[in-house]
Amino acid sequence: MTINSQTGSLQAIAEALRDGSVSARALAESAIENHEAHGGKLAAYKTWDPDRLRAEAGVADDALAAGIDLGPMQGIPVSVKDLYGVRGYPTFAGSPRELPPEWRHEGPVIRALRGQLATVSGKTHTVQFAFGALGTNPHWGTPHNPWDADEHRAPGGSSAGAGVSLWEGSALLALGTDTAGSVRMPASMTGTVGVKTTAGRWSIEGISPLSPTLDTPGTLTRTVADAALAFSVIDPATAAAPETFLNAVESADVGDFRIGVCEGFFDDCEPGIAEGVRAALAELEAAGARLVDITIPHLDEVDTIFRTGGLSAYEFAGFISDVLPDFVADLDPMVGSRFDKMTAMTASDYLIRRRRLGVLTQAAHAAISDVHAVVGPTIPITPPRIDDVREPSPYMKANLMAARNTTAVNFLTMCAVTIPVALDAAGMPVGLHIICPQGEDARSIAIARAFEKQLGTARERLGPPPLGV
Repeated sequence: MTINSQTGSLQAIAEALRDGSVSARALAESAIENHEAHGGKLAAYKTWDPDRLRAEAGVADDALAAGIDLGPMQGIPVSVKDLYGVRGYPTFAGSPRELPPEWRHEGPVIRALRGQLATVSGKTHTVQFAFGALGTNPHWGTPHNPWDADEHRAPGGSSAGAGVSLWEGSALLALGTDTAGSVRMPASMTGTVGVKTTAGRWSIEGISPLSPTLDTPGTLTRTVADAALAFSVIDPATAAAPETFLNAVESADVGDFRIGVCEGFFDDCEPGIAEGVRAALAELEAAGARLVDITIPHLDEVDTIFRTGGLSAYEFAGFISDVLPDFVADLDPMVGSRFDKMTAMTASDYLIRRRRLGVLTQAAHAAISDVHAVVGPTIPITPPRIDDVREPSPYMKANLMAARNTTAVNFLTMCAVTIPVALDAAGMPVGLHIICPQGEDARSIAIARAFEKQLGTARERLGPPPLGV
């Protein structure tokens, strides 16, 4: 079996590892070569350790040679957002100095992949403590969005290096976290697939927190098929019977689903974004998808809550003041400028806000109960040029707008997938946001896969980016 690790599916690569046509060592060397070729420009990683990657690949190969098959992720290079604790790697969480040693502790998400001998390609850049939508970091630099060869554009945050690592060709799966869209925003901005799980479904143990109420681990992948395979390994509910889940995903058809189109998500989109999403939806409707107009109530109120600190501001202020007070002085100015506002929120304000969000969540779930998913653009803005968001005012405007559509999913306790469907007027990727009710994670992936089979993968539909592989 001949396989191209940059274009082949994770399933095909897993099969090739087992028939001997590719090795984990070869995958590691390909990742290293791609990083050497493109990493200087793309700058996806905070910590890169090729020797450790080679050693882990050797262990995966030796296990397979001995007849020890631990699962489909064995030998697969995975990039990890630098909020996760990973054995042998420091954790900086985007800060100028390393977090204390206890933040190297591996939680269940990492352990699920480690249990199958997945290899770690490195720790990818993040916005400091994940508090930002664009991916910028003045301490360590900002990864370069591979879709613009000339201008340094935002890669999306806070999982800034995750999507970039996939197009760099140094990882075949990327781990991120999502508190207000921090998996889906970088996925949308880089033309990759992002999965935001229902809060609480995947453990946040071993991950530096922003908002424990809203934080959700998630994945970025090159295709939905790859996302489904990764989900089957990591998700506790599917890990016991992954084939059942994967078969259900692959058997899904666009005609199986009634899809609500929420016009509120199309408001104020920059050129080419709404048009790209509507064109994709027209293709899906022609293929049998049942599209209906739908309204999610109180989206404006949800956005107002987000713009005034949401829950993250209060919870982050409490965490850093209590656990890492020495790091306050080192906060990114775009984070630190909000710190005083964070600490000004009272406990009463916080509790009132949580109760109100509970009411809004009930109303939202009732409104979407007769559709299988709600769709719209993932992000309403083109990834901005980094030079255009260096000052606080344009930064905050772009930051808030980037997260407008995604944050509603977090606040209303839903799950979602974003898939790439178009290029906007600036030639940058456009994401289609697929939103499902709380706990319907498997359904969201099945719908995304049905859409992908009809529309094509990013590489098929958009072509490769100007930078990367």
